[in-house]
Amino acid sequence: MRFIGRLFQRGAWAFCLVTACMGCGGSGGDPSGNESKPEDDPQPAAIYEWDPADFDHVYDVGPDQDYADPNEIPWENLESSTLVRIYYRDTPYACKWVINVTATEDAPVVIQGIADQNRRPVITGENAVTRQALDYWNEPRSVIKVGGSSIPDNPDRPAWIYIQGLDIQRARPGYSFSDDSGLSGTYNNNAAVVHIEEGDFITLYDCALHDASNGLFSSSSTSDITISSCFIYDNGIEGSIYQHNSYTESRGIVFEFNHYGPLRTGCLGNNLKDRSSGTVIRYNWIEAGNRQLDLVETDYDHIADDPGYDRTFVYGNVLIEPDGAGNSQILHYGGDGGDTSMYRNGTLYFYHNTVVSTRSGNATLMRLSTNTVHAEVFNNILFASAGGSYLAITSGYGQTVLRDNWLPTGWRLTHESGLDPGATVTDSGNVEGDIPGFVDLNSQDFNLSEDGEALDGAGEWPSEVSGYPPEYQYICHQNREVKPSDATPDMGAFERAQ
Repeated sequence: MRFIGRLFQRGAWAFCLVTACMGCGGSGGDPSGNESKPEDDPQPAAIYEWDPADFDHVYDVGPDQDYADPNEIPWENLESSTLVRIYYRDTPYACKWVINVTATEDAPVVIQGIADQNRRPVITGENAVTRQALDYWNEPRSVIKVGGSSIPDNPDRPAWIYIQGLDIQRARPGYSFSDDSGLSGTYNNNAAVVHIEEGDFITLYDCALHDASNGLFSSSSTSDITISSCFIYDNGIEGSIYQHNSYTESRGIVFEFNHYGPLRTGCLGNNLKDRSSGTVIRYNWIEAGNRQLDLVETDYDHIADDPGYDRTFVYGNVLIEPDGAGNSQILHYGGDGGDTSMYRNGTLYFYHNTVVSTRSGNATLMRLSTNTVHAEVFNNILFASAGGSYLAITSGYGQTVLRDNWLPTGWRLTHESGLDPGATVTDSGNVEGDIPGFVDLNSQDFNLSEDGEALDGAGEWPSEVSGYPPEYQYICHQNREVKPSDATPDMGAFERAQ
């Protein structure tokens, strides 16, 4: 593991680097208990470390601290250049609040959990009490909310807010809370443990988000969102396709170094569902869900008109399709509503990913919604344990170009009766074989062995992705390392150093 510390200083960022070592072996963790961090889910590699001397206001919360509970913090009067440190305690903090501050890059607002032996402080929505000095709407939709309040009354948009190092849980029907008037309420079907209703430059880092209707929800009045090194799992509503581990619609969003685990048992939603512009999904581990990635259209012109709306970058990820898990399609790109004019009609760049299906039946890499959608698919490993004939590239629509991928022998264009007359799948040169050369498929070690068929097989990147090179690779879990440099790069998400 590479450990990157990020230290905030006035007007500058200082970086420090520590090197450690870690293996990879699957996923897991207590899906609904109060343990803040499963034993196989270690701290992430890049830690934002904040020096309290650099802030004008510092609040310390927890055992033997100045404040016993987050509800003692004057959230209604929070200002820029504020650091709130919440220390771990054995009992979860049962409280909920809103953050509505316009901070700056040089003077941010930081809500930082201070772990104890890798145990994050737990913020639970179950029987949570809201600070009554606050006044905000949509209380049944969140444990922590960003933006959208009468008190604090902010005429500007909240900005430059960091939420990190917290285990935030339990926001769905069946859990109750006390609102800002002291009245009892219950969470809605569309609740989320973190609801970003409005704001710019909002970062979630090293958080666990679980046991909610949605783990994370961002509304259309948000921009420049970063979700990094988080563990997002065990969310959803039983029998419903409308709640997801994360559900976002922002003008500019990056998902990186996250571990997306399965949804709650019996829940039919997607793992990562996004309606944003400028979407970048890189270096994540995403397994299960109805689809691992559901990248569909916005309903808002200001997002659809963003030049980044029709260019989506998905690279360096591990996408796992378990047997019997929801839809057999791994990725959906385009739209799911009736107005096709709002669909993503540009290009999906899908490269240096490792895709593994362990389904006993058919699996399809992607569903492109219309024939106006393009997908550039290159330098990936696309593996199906059932055999090549069980893996198809598309559901029959769109313009897809395949090159320099490792594909199982016998792979198919589609599992449908044929491609739509206006669709194409262009094979521009790929490697076919039986086994790509994983170190250990059963333990989910998808690094390549020294004689792997996918070694040294990657081709050149097109100029369109020059601003998005695969510089890192994922380390289980929520960690990263700099990708080894090699004159002949490997296919897939992992580079074997030669």
